Amino acid sequence: QQLLEYAEFLLAKHGDENAPSEPLAIARPEEESVVVAIKRLHATYPMLEPAKLLNETCDLMNQHIMKGRSAVEVIDELEMLFRRHYERLAGDRD
Repeated sequence: QQLLEYAEFLLAKHGDENAPSEPLAIARPEEESVVVAIKRLHATYPMLEPAKLLNETCDLMNQHIMKGRSAVEVIDELEMLFRRHYERLAGDRD
C-alpha cells in the first residue's frame, strides 16, 4: 500500500508525459480469458490509473469466477468500464 501511495505521489508531482492521450488500438481476440482481457485493456488505456479501476475490475472477475458469469459477458462489461473511465478522464482534461 505504501509503495502504491508513493507511486501516486510521484505521478502527481512529475506527471507522465509519455502516456498516450488516446486509447491504443489493440484488437480484442475472438477467444480471450477475463485475465487476458484485463491485461489487454490496461495496455489499451495506459493513461488510466489501475488503482481507480481495481474494485470494479475485481467485482467483475469475482462474478465470473465465483458466480459462473460467462467470460464474454464479463469482458463486454470490462470494455465498457474502461471506456467509461477513459471518457471521464478525457472530459476532465477539456
